[in-house]
Amino acid sequence: MLDTTPLTKAVEHFADRLRAAPQSRLQRSAAAEALALAREMARRTQAVEEPGTEPREMPDAGMFAAADQITVAGHDLALVLDTEEQVAEAVELVEEARKRAGV
Repeated sequence: MLDTTPLTKAVEHFADRLRAAPQSRLQRSAAAEALALAREMARRTQAVEEPGTEPREMPDAGMFAAADQITVAGHDLALVLDTEEQVAEAVELVEEARKRAGV
């Protein structure tokens, strides 16, 4: 069984940082980065679960929902990954988004 713990930990860390961030930080860039990450993780999950179909875009539920959106999308992605390389790539995706978000 593939260990996806590094991905879920990275996602939970980013989500916790978002929840602790001031509203001004969320408005500047953090929420937008989180939404972009959630959409990318959802797109990757859909590509595995429904290959060949047009991916649906995760809606913008507002800046205060961004942490929940990356948590859900990250856990969904963790369920469909097949290799350690995919896990490492997903962790890097999360870490890069977190750095760009400034949290």
